[in-house]
Amino acid sequence: MNITVLGATGGTGRHVVAQALDAGHRVTAVVRDPARLAVPPQEGLTVATAGLDDRAAVLQAVADADAVVDALGVHTSGPTTFRADTARLVTSVMRDAGVRRLVVLSASGAHSDGDSAPVRLLVKPVLGWFLRHHFADMLAMEEVVRASGSTGRSSCPRCSPTGRPPAGSVAGSGATCAARTR
Repeated sequence: MNITVLGATGGTGRHVVAQALDAGHRVTAVVRDPARLAVPPQEGLTVATAGLDDRAAVLQAVADADAVVDALGVHTSGPTTFRADTARLVTSVMRDAGVRRLVVLSASGAHSDGDSAPVRLLVKPVLGWFLRHHFADMLAMEEVVRASGSTGRSSCPRCSPTGRPPAGSVAGSGATCAARTR
């Protein structure tokens, strides 16, 4: 499978790139700065330099993809529309390239379905106040993805990337997925 990874130099993206290559997939790692890519050059890896303000470069990076993984993140504490804006760009470029599979990473804090009472009533309200701008942007991004009409999309509000080696697998269908550990 040809997989394009946006945010390939980030904490999540670098693991997605490495694991996809280890699984035998061909990967296009989309980066702003190729020197920051933690994965060494190897067969199956293509590095595409593209800023998210360069639609043509992003389109070229996803043109031959079977699937796109959006592992982009934002580092700000204030109001932001980064994730929603990039979801609009990515879904538009994918539509133009004829790519229909998209995986995006969201945040469990933006959702409360399935949470225990203490988490729902105590943890999430506190977390939600501190991260309210991020969560609002994540929810807006999820809506953009749902409205895009792409198929096979997954949003992972229950996944919790830690930077540690994988301890299990991710299973999902439809619009959500859940992390499973051994």
